[in-house]
Amino acid sequence: CDHRPQKKEEPNRCRITAGGDRLDYDGETAVEVAGLDTTKVHINSTISTPNARYAAGDISNMYTNSRLESPEFMRTNIRDITDEVIDEYDLLSYLEPDGYVYFGIYGALYGLSQSGRIAYDDLKKNLKPHGYYPSKRTPGLWLHQTRPISFTLVVDDFGVKYIDKKDADHLFDAIRTKYPVKIDWTGTKYLGIDLKWNYDKIHKKRHVILSMKGYNLKKIKEFNHPIPNKKRYGPSIFVQPEYGKKVQYAYVDDSPKLTDKEIKNIQKITGTFLYSGRAIDSTIMHPLNELNIESTKATEKTKEAVKTFLDYCATNDDAQIIYRASDMQLFIESDAAYLVAPKARSRAGGYHYLGDNDGKLFNGPIFILAKVIKAVMSSAAEAEVGSLYINAREAISLIYALEELGHIQNPVPIKTDNSTANGIINQTVKLKRAKAFDMRFWWLVDRQGTLFNVHWAPGDENLADYYTKKHRPTH
Repeated sequence: CDHRPQKKEEPNRCRITAGGDRLDYDGETAVEVAGLDTTKVHINSTISTPNARYAAGDISNMYTNSRLESPEFMRTNIRDITDEVIDEYDLLSYLEPDGYVYFGIYGALYGLSQSGRIAYDDLKKNLKPHGYYPSKRTPGLWLHQTRPISFTLVVDDFGVKYIDKKDADHLFDAIRTKYPVKIDWTGTKYLGIDLKWNYDKIHKKRHVILSMKGYNLKKIKEFNHPIPNKKRYGPSIFVQPEYGKKVQYAYVDDSPKLTDKEIKNIQKITGTFLYSGRAIDSTIMHPLNELNIESTKATEKTKEAVKTFLDYCATNDDAQIIYRASDMQLFIESDAAYLVAPKARSRAGGYHYLGDNDGKLFNGPIFILAKVIKAVMSSAAEAEVGSLYINAREAISLIYALEELGHIQNPVPIKTDNSTANGIINQTVKLKRAKAFDMRFWWLVDRQGTLFNVHWAPGDENLADYYTKKHRPTH
């Protein structure tokens, strides 16, 4: 049960789900939904296409409008059923001696592992005669055979880009042939993200601001975390590095381990804020990645780090990112931090955004990379090449989505602040024994100048630096 203010007709929601985890099903269950990266590309495409508009749609009861191939069965204790429902369906006449009422399930009820796939296949079958089809290379992105309209699909939520309203009406009329659908023509809310559109007549003034109003404070209250008196300026506990030491010792956390209940609570916190981090507030991505890694064996120091993180979320205003109309050229800024993670691991960071072909327009990120490189890197240069490789691999799906939306890409510029890594990829540095990172090296070299364009720039200009290490609050 929940209060959903965006569901204006019935904001107080309560749903029953079947215990699908207790039922065996051998059929296909996977469903294609749009990722946040695809959604952000689509939003950028809308604001960057002259005269384009955005609308959001929501199919009501999409699952239950589909039928199961064969029925499933569930039971509910009579004490968990309201008097209204008992009277409506005369359930006392079906009551068994054990106190349960047994139900046959013929519709694709929430909770069944097959429901999502059956509902998705039904939607695809319903929209096909009207010319709509899912993209072959970008999950969750749908296009039309002849009309300049596209949409992203996440379960039963639509984010629609259209130029002519007749095309959008055509789409929603096609959906209505089988499902009831609610439409928000302002497109101000999609997937929990608030969208503030500015469709200026002057193309370069068009922009959209993304936010998640009140999300942080709502979650802070859920976890009963007190609002601190002082503002916290950094999401992580900063420890000043000691330069000049003859021996650099590895960090060892020898504080007492937390209880299973405390560990589970930390995992719940990191999972809750991961969505807002990936969607809007990229400043919390580094600490979230670190806390996720530590959470399985969390200690008192982890608990202290979580408190610092929640203090930061509680005392900073809701984050916003802005997408300005652009040429929709993908840009990447890559960085790495050598030996900063446990077990001698290094960390990779990346900032992916869409700008103009001349490289002068700055835009909000469509994807942020903040992760530990799995393999141990044998040098700082290898860590930098590893980060370039990971960022380039992540960009492939973005390039596919962009080109399917009609935004053909030039070789994607990738900025690095490591001259050795830049020299390796551009083959101005000769390697003698590079077996350790041979695969990452050659994968990029083979695509340099065609798919990517790796180039050097000073560290002060590299936005990816923020996501690779802890910074002092003043920074």
